[in-house]
Amino acid sequence: MQKFTGKNNMPADIEIIDKSICFQGFFRLERYRLRYRLFNGGWCHPVVREVFERGHAAAVLPYDPLRNEIILIEQFRVGAMAAPGGPWLLEIVAGIIEESESAIDVVKRESLEEAGCAVTDLIPLYDYLVSPGGTTERIALFCGKVDATHAGGIHGVIEEGEDIKVHVITLEAALSLLKAGKINSASAIIALQWLALNRDYVRRQWLSENQHSK
Repeated sequence: MQKFTGKNNMPADIEIIDKSICFQGFFRLERYRLRYRLFNGGWCHPVVREVFERGHAAAVLPYDPLRNEIILIEQFRVGAMAAPGGPWLLEIVAGIIEESESAIDVVKRESLEEAGCAVTDLIPLYDYLVSPGGTTERIALFCGKVDATHAGGIHGVIEEGEDIKVHVITLEAALSLLKAGKINSASAIIALQWLALNRDYVRRQWLSENQHSK
């Protein structure tokens, strides 16, 4: 098997010939003309690439280990208007990381705003690039411990145009939705698959903490 070594992230391996801003609004679109060093040691021909700058985000899958239930949220997404299932998507809690905020700050705040639940413990899962061919956005992904006993209802910040419906379902039901293609948000897919593989570990850890706290 071929060994993967990757390439060093060295400024000397990238030459930015020109950079301009195509659009500046709520988000920003930048255009680069650049070249980068090839695997054979040479340089590629200059290429032009547009990059969507929308900042970075954090997301959390709220999980109640005692009830073996998760919280999914449903909301309208303009980018999914032409998607086969329509623009109301089943997702996990997420938000943009603002300046001076940490990813943990974001998921704790957004859990209250979007789902009306408090996260008491967090397990970091992945920090992944959403679509590096066209955007710099990264998502810091977590699994969060919640009490889903009274979760539900409609949430969101009205001033931000949010209308978010909370669904509390068993992990098995969520995995069935995933298998049926009813969940097509990347962060939700990744987090649910992680929890499916690690549920026993998570429940042992969090339920043991409950016993020790009594």
